[in-house]
Amino acid sequence: MILIGKKLLYDYKKDYPDTKSDLDSLEAEIENAEWKNPHELKSRYPQASIIGDRQVIFNICRNKHRLWVEITYNIKIVATVKIGTHKEYDKWEIKK
Repeated sequence: MILIGKKLLYDYKKDYPDTKSDLDSLEAEIENAEWKNPHELKSRYPQASIIGDRQVIFNICRNKHRLWVEITYNIKIVATVKIGTHKEYDKWEIKK
């Protein structure tokens, strides 16, 4: 998969250094993944929240932070939408 929006993640890791290890690992896994659909992703990340056919919320640092991505499976693109603390996540308006 191709990960778009790495600068957002880079900046977030600078602001929240506790996320660096988890985000670095997730970035590497995304770039090596070949998910064909949400079910394949969910089998690898059972704690991820699948919203509709394309949106996914990953838990970062034992659920203290959340990463929202949108995935276009047929062209293998994962686009970072938002990242934030769990408290910020509660205010996000995520539509299917």
